[in-house]
Amino acid sequence: MYNPKIENLENLLGVKFKNKQLLELSTIHKSWSVENKLAYNNERLEFLGDSVLSIIISEYLYKNYPDKDEGSLSKLKSVLVSKNQLSKWAKQLKLGDYILISKAEELSGGRKKDTIVASMFEAILGAMYLDQGLEKCIEFINNNFLSKMIDIEVEDYKSLLQEKVQKEFKILPEYIIVKETGPDHNKEFDCVVKINDKILGHGKGKTKKQAQQNAAKEALKKLK
Repeated sequence: MYNPKIENLENLLGVKFKNKQLLELSTIHKSWSVENKLAYNNERLEFLGDSVLSIIISEYLYKNYPDKDEGSLSKLKSVLVSKNQLSKWAKQLKLGDYILISKAEELSGGRKKDTIVASMFEAILGAMYLDQGLEKCIEFINNNFLSKMIDIEVEDYKSLLQEKVQKEFKILPEYIIVKETGPDHNKEFDCVVKINDKILGHGKGKTKKQAQQNAAKEALKKLK
């Protein structure tokens, strides 16, 4: 066994694995396997976990939002399965404390990187599915996360844009407030979002956050 924290991770998840090697595999990042000359890592489990999560979220939304049409359900689902959302859940569980990463990745703050912890979250779900079955996965996701969500913020355009830009361009979008108008009690903010130094979106709002969301929304339309 490579990871001495497996039993602690089991306690954290509230799931006792029959095959602890599956759970251990879910903690092995590719950088660690390369550094230690191993032929395996958690990417295959991540692939499986992604599909498991998709069916769990789809069923949850179908049952809990009977008034939503297909388009609305798809928007809700895109938020809940996004790397941004998964990284929040992963950090809630402090999964970064349990992942095996290379020394270089460690020095670069890998344990706190959204992409790494979100991928581990999916890998754990894949391992849980193989070891415990779908019902245990549903129970885990519902009890720990979905049942505690008061509302789902569908219009999180910034998160959706960040995920798309990271995937396609390997960089982060840059938001710049270019203008503020109006008195302090009634300001309006003017924001642009840049990708590779090119302005792709422009938005206005009563708060900086709202202006950024509107800029991200416009950028998403152009990218699609």
